[in-house]
Amino acid sequence: MTDPNRTLQLLAPREVPLGGLRAMTVRRTLPQRARSFIGAWCFLDHYGPDDVSRTGGMDVPAHPHIGLQTVSWLFAGEIEHRDSAGFHAFVRPGELNLMTAGHGISHSERSTDGTTVLHGAQLWIALPKHAANVAPTFAHYEPPLAHGPGWIAQVFLGSVLGSTSPIVTHSPLLGAELQLVPGAVLEIDVAPAFEHGILVDSGSVAVERVAVAAATTLELVPDALGFAAAGANLLRLTAGEAGARLLLIGGEPLGEQLIMWWNFLGRDHEEIMRARADWQAQLAAVGVSDPSGEASGRSQPLASNPERFGLPHPEPAPPLPAPAAPVARLIPRQQ
Repeated sequence: MTDPNRTLQLLAPREVPLGGLRAMTVRRTLPQRARSFIGAWCFLDHYGPDDVSRTGGMDVPAHPHIGLQTVSWLFAGEIEHRDSAGFHAFVRPGELNLMTAGHGISHSERSTDGTTVLHGAQLWIALPKHAANVAPTFAHYEPPLAHGPGWIAQVFLGSVLGSTSPIVTHSPLLGAELQLVPGAVLEIDVAPAFEHGILVDSGSVAVERVAVAAATTLELVPDALGFAAAGANLLRLTAGEAGARLLLIGGEPLGEQLIMWWNFLGRDHEEIMRARADWQAQLAAVGVSDPSGEASGRSQPLASNPERFGLPHPEPAPPLPAPAAPVARLIPRQQ
């Protein structure tokens, strides 16, 4: 069992199918029992490289979000984004799509017809309480390449290795892709207040967390997520014999009790259930019923704002209904 108090942790992925008979499978490392958050980062799916002719690629109809930001980052392929705030954009390798859900938005994501191989990561960021209900918006950014001895970096959020992203976040955060040649050693000065996560996409890397009192080391291979606790002032990455490509994320712990259920992030059970009711009311208005409610006969909360989320247009498929409301009361988590 993973000790949550360790300064370095290895968080193993679990495979999750994303719907359909030819389901695209992702490797999910956040959230999990051992850890729900790294700073404000609360969700991490790693997928591919997938042969789209076999898997069908990504085909996610309109679905809602509240209380978070979504981050799309690709290594191969192209994804089309369309949302109810009117934003329509594509994301390609080395580009960032960041959607802020705030009080409510819906969006769809589909790999494009020209995509033969799909490979990337989808991440979510929890919005702190003061920003949880901001107006929904969207940003696209193509970070420049930063170079050093044996390494290349693209910083898409925050600041590291002399590069700073202009993208607005609502808590102190870091997000970057790093590529290291075989045997390269990269020393990264980091903020002691930050927790950090290192996801290896390819190759292998040894992560050394250096604090004033001591240093600890963790070996990482593809798909594993390494967690480095706050308190370090330096991370030393040593690439294996095949080099490494990885994502580095980080941020200050929010210190809040949060609930994540389906695509919603909130602070109590009632907030999540109101969001579910509002989404189902939105769907009912366009002729999409709530199969879980009809099947169970379970009473559902009344919608307070049936036009809260809106729907992206045009869409080739109906929006996704929410899962059945939980029988037990949802309990917040902080770790």
